[in-house]
Amino acid sequence: MMDIKAWISNPKVIANSKKGYAHFDLRTDITKVSEYISNPEKVARHSFYPFIHYVMRMDKYNKKTGVKPKTREICYAAHMDRCIYQYYSAILNENYNKYLIEQNIESVPVAYRTNLKKSNIHIAHEAFQFIRENKNCLVLIGDFTGFFDSLDHQYLKQQWCKVMGFDFLPQDHYAVFKNVTKYSMWELDDLLSITGLSQKEFNKRRLALSKEEYRNNRSHISRNNKTKQIPQGSPISAVLANIYMINADKEIHDYVKALGGMYMRYSDDFIVIVPANRSEIACFKNVLSILKGIPNLELEPSKTQIFAVAESRVENIGRDLLEKADVSKKVINFLGFTFDGQSVSVRSKTISKYYYRMYRKAKSISKNPTLSGADNLYKSYSIHGAKAKPGNFFTYINHAKEVFGEDELIDRDLKNHIPKIRKALKGKK
Repeated sequence: MMDIKAWISNPKVIANSKKGYAHFDLRTDITKVSEYISNPEKVARHSFYPFIHYVMRMDKYNKKTGVKPKTREICYAAHMDRCIYQYYSAILNENYNKYLIEQNIESVPVAYRTNLKKSNIHIAHEAFQFIRENKNCLVLIGDFTGFFDSLDHQYLKQQWCKVMGFDFLPQDHYAVFKNVTKYSMWELDDLLSITGLSQKEFNKRRLALSKEEYRNNRSHISRNNKTKQIPQGSPISAVLANIYMINADKEIHDYVKALGGMYMRYSDDFIVIVPANRSEIACFKNVLSILKGIPNLELEPSKTQIFAVAESRVENIGRDLLEKADVSKKVINFLGFTFDGQSVSVRSKTISKYYYRMYRKAKSISKNPTLSGADNLYKSYSIHGAKAKPGNFFTYINHAKEVFGEDELIDRDLKNHIPKIRKALKGKK
């Protein structure tokens, strides 16, 4: 049973419960509503507000193709609702972690874990070290198409019950489940139109809408009537995504471990490593078969790659098994790092994104005769700001060098970043 007092006193929990945005209820935090959210009867009767929905742009930059638009659907909950989701997320996480230990798969799901205390850097390091130690092996890299949008509600409910040890969901858990599956939404753009405010001005409001405005504009509320999909952005979505995968994680882990291999999953990205020669690639058919058995899960063909590693060389052999496998990649990319069979470096796309953002910022500064903002540019985009709070990209790079070791090529493509910043500030690239 979770110690509610200890949980609420955790500074991270308190910080995560405090949000400054405007919503349909008043701002609050865990410390003020702990008795309410931990009372099952109150939660069972709680009236959840619609999520506010918007589309986040996450443009990707590629050195060859330039900027590639990418978006993500984001839903954020009302303040009291958020605290309820946060509390039930903690309950689920506690039981999920226990379930993983019971099933001997605590090393498999490595994202959104409350007790793992590992970053993507540590996880990528473990994977690449395993490949090195086994010398000859097969590696499967993949992720799922529209992961959060694909989660089947009935299957999710079954997994929720399994992790909690329920025969059926109690009324409070069912209320949370119902409102994170058959959820309602209100578009942020519509709210801005109704109020005539910019997003910055809107979030300064005490309430997103007055009671009268809310009542008169309810036609803007839409509902997810599909039998699948959960909202991205809610405090409970991440643990639900992990719970959804417990059967697949167990089956794949047991099968791969019996072959002397390793399986790890970071949200919708996963890696399977099996000590074997190229001729034994058929072993991955069983892995893919297990994944196909999970409702609505579909592999993203463009991101599914199979490699043979032998004598410190990496060969993409995806077409040996999958007709639509991506064979363009000649190195193993996993969680932001690249392994070519001999050394590890930061993924080229990550470096390209860093330079794209730096040049864009430098371009606007270079137009100012006094170069106002140049100091902040160095602080935000150079090694000089790595130790300053809150840190920058080079803080991350330095941490990666500590984990992977100085012999790797972690900062190879960043050696000349200071001269490049100087040139950019002079209007040159």
